[in-house]
Amino acid sequence: MSSGNFPLLHRDEERDVEVTWEDQRRINQFSKLNSRLEHLEDEYKAQKTEKEYLDDLAMEIELLDDDEPVPYKIGDAFVLMSLEDAQDRVEKDKSGIDARVDELDSQISAITSEMGDLKKALYAKFGRAINLEKN
Repeated sequence: MSSGNFPLLHRDEERDVEVTWEDQRRINQFSKLNSRLEHLEDEYKAQKTEKEYLDDLAMEIELLDDDEPVPYKIGDAFVLMSLEDAQDRVEKDKSGIDARVDELDSQISAITSEMGDLKKALYAKFGRAINLEKN
């Protein structure tokens, strides 16, 4: 008989453990944190990619003539600005992204730590009867 995505436990690994209200609260909290962590990791990757684009843009801008207006994308529109203004804008945008990346890194660390504490408590009670690992 197939068990789908759930591996069958051997008789010696099975546990009849009562799930208390506190256990259910911990499981739910772990699930919420896991969802939040995935969202933050996705945003972190997007911010890092945006930072790489800005780094490339900064190098490209350096190659332009001083008297040429530079088309700079703000939102969905391009605005013509002087080379110096474009360079300042790129640096400002990079600083904003750096600050957001640091904030995301801090949040990811805090969530990972809290999830680790919950894992310890849940695995201590349920052993292999619960799976809290990413697949």
